[in-house]
Amino acid sequence: MLLGLLLLGIGLAFPAGSQAQTSEAEKAETLRKAAQNPIASLISVPFQWNSNFNIGPHDRTQSVLNIQPVVPVRAHEDWNLIMRFITPVVNQPDTAAPEKGTFGLGDLNPTFFLSPSKTGKLIWGFGPALVLPTATDPALGQGKLSIGPSFVALVQSKKWTLGALTSNVWSVAGKADRAEVNQFLLQYFVNYNMARGYYLTFQPIITANWKAEEGEKWTVPFGGGLGRVFKLGPQPVNINFQAYYTPVRPTDTSSFTIRAQYTMLYPKS
Repeated sequence: MLLGLLLLGIGLAFPAGSQAQTSEAEKAETLRKAAQNPIASLISVPFQWNSNFNIGPHDRTQSVLNIQPVVPVRAHEDWNLIMRFITPVVNQPDTAAPEKGTFGLGDLNPTFFLSPSKTGKLIWGFGPALVLPTATDPALGQGKLSIGPSFVALVQSKKWTLGALTSNVWSVAGKADRAEVNQFLLQYFVNYNMARGYYLTFQPIITANWKAEEGEKWTVPFGGGLGRVFKLGPQPVNINFQAYYTPVRPTDTSSFTIRAQYTMLYPKS
């Protein structure tokens, strides 16, 4: 479904007409820059589908739908609070068998960023990241309450958005029979903007499990994709499709990921 909407968005064109086209193009450019800024004054509701292939000795596929609304509010005259909630819906295969698996909700991952309401060329924000043990099955979550700092920074020009989001969380409570958590995440993002709302995007998510054995800590993917910000009827949307290969990864984890994302955008006045 998401892939079909992506192809629909890429195939659509803005209506003809010089003045109307210019006005729409300017609005689209402003909206596109906001859509590529994780801490913009923009309410967004992304639905991100990830298919992770070649897991385990039976080459199983894991599917994860991340529902991750982002809501900014004015916390103070000089500060904005950006609230981001990631709710994963997971189809987790039994990697030891050629069939069967577990389906349900994973651990909820809320992050809160404080960001200056007035910024210069560098846009930044910081705050706590949490992992809540909300998984409906032990196979779908860590079973621990974890918390740690998160930081995001980016710069934008007419053609480029360059930035990174990073966090590290440690477990502070949870089931005693589950492993302790000390986990790092870094997502750098490079977007190159083209005409008519199109853009090239590179958004790999690098993680490290500091509790794992040597050679099993890092997951480092490489890849990217194509997207577009446009209006689907009256609704502004951001759609993209990406593919990543992961040469550095723990044993029996995915080597190849396809990601499709459909985001509804609600610009604030």
